[in-house]
Amino acid sequence: MHSFKNLWDVLLIFLIPFGGGIPGGVMLAQSRGIAWPTMMFLYLLSDVILAFAFEPTMHLLIKYGKNVPILVRMGEVMKLVIAKTMEHYGNSSGIFALIMIAFGVDPMTGRAVALAAGHGIIMGWIVAITGDMIYFSLLMVSTLWLKSIIGDGTSTMIIIFIFMMIFPIALRRIQERFKKNESNRIK
Repeated sequence: MHSFKNLWDVLLIFLIPFGGGIPGGVMLAQSRGIAWPTMMFLYLLSDVILAFAFEPTMHLLIKYGKNVPILVRMGEVMKLVIAKTMEHYGNSSGIFALIMIAFGVDPMTGRAVALAAGHGIIMGWIVAITGDMIYFSLLMVSTLWLKSIIGDGTSTMIIIFIFMMIFPIALRRIQERFKKNESNRIK
């Protein structure tokens, strides 16, 4: 049985609101003998905690943000981010597209897009958490695999973090190049 402190420490790292918490949390969990199913449960728990914190905040910002100029601008930026995100995944409000948005961006954006698509709290968070859990699973497996090869947790975290930052940019450039070549071919 794992000590509460070990589980709590890993959960706190998973609560870091950007992807860097994943490789760090996975490495910490592994160093403390926490198996992957427990890691997954802790990450799921962090997503549920996030949902309880983010949902009321989002609704308050929507309700009262119309009267605060900076929040109006932030809302406009968020609408642009959502529109730009939807371009990458298609203009579908279907479940698969919404899951892919949560996978490709983050669960908060996934939930915001699900809300904009008309999904309620429960379904919106199920979609957002599903996408985020797929993302977590991919990073967890990659982190554990890479550590098994190079043997150093710090180097593993750095490599995974750099990959997390560079891969989406490279993928977007490849997509843009593909779209450009496709449009030139059609002309």
